[in-house]
Amino acid sequence: MITRKLALLLIVAFISCKKDEPRPVFRIDGLTTENYPKVDGSTSTQPLHYLVAAELLGGRYTWQQQLYLDGTWAILPNFDDIPREFFVERIKTSQTHNSIINLIDKEADLIFSARKMSDDEKAHAAKAGVTIIETPIALDAFIFIANPPNPVSSLTTKQIQDIYMGNVTNWQEVGGENEAIIPFVRNRNSGSQELMESLVMNGLDMPKWEEEMLGSMMLVFNRVRFEPNSLCYTVYYYKEQIVRDRTLVKTLAVDGVTPTEKTISNGSYPLVAEVYACIRSDLDPDAMAHKLYKYLQTEEGKKLIALSGYIPI
Repeated sequence: MITRKLALLLIVAFISCKKDEPRPVFRIDGLTTENYPKVDGSTSTQPLHYLVAAELLGGRYTWQQQLYLDGTWAILPNFDDIPREFFVERIKTSQTHNSIINLIDKEADLIFSARKMSDDEKAHAAKAGVTIIETPIALDAFIFIANPPNPVSSLTTKQIQDIYMGNVTNWQEVGGENEAIIPFVRNRNSGSQELMESLVMNGLDMPKWEEEMLGSMMLVFNRVRFEPNSLCYTVYYYKEQIVRDRTLVKTLAVDGVTPTEKTISNGSYPLVAEVYACIRSDLDPDAMAHKLYKYLQTEEGKKLIALSGYIPI
């Protein structure tokens, strides 16, 4: 029979072994700060940009809260290991649309995108004679958020469509209080707006909602936090890993399923979205951007992606 003292010793030994396990080392042969590709991407994928670079170049980093940026969390590299100038020159976060345009225009070598290309971006690529390869590397989810005191905890896809088509205008119609719904939207070609149209509206011609249009991810949280009757959308990773403060807004279930790592992984949440690594099709296979693109699809690459909090595919 194991005594209490022996049990405690076993626990301590187990913890010590876990601590002594070697930390995974992620490397691409020949990769340096001088030949690291120019990486760009969506706002929500920003931590992935920094983490991948720091890990592959052997630099230290920490997750830190940025009090000067609405308290959001970000990966902060140790600039004693990798110079600040490297991150300024090689790692960008130009938002989804701009990063795709930068890739097409050869201002970026590889991007991480929260969605596939829009029709506008495909037209720009065709005009430039460029073909983009979009490869899913991780899972995210498209989520709806409301003000915390709102008694509504779940909406169906049909109810969301009706709200954003202007057919349902009062929270009472979907199980809430007798208050007018304020449905905020994102700007055209933003990652969230394209996901809204492709995953939820499903071909419906959504009204413009010009007065309710929000131009950034964080603005969505700020407006929903202070507007009791609001509704808007974002992506799961941004809320859980970058915003983190769950008192700001509450996440609604969709079709009765709450978005969690488990429901996203098993596909039971209905609005699962993919995160893409994108390159130009004419990229030299020996270029470091191509090697990084291929590396992220390996088993080691998937472990690296998982460190960021994303669910690797």
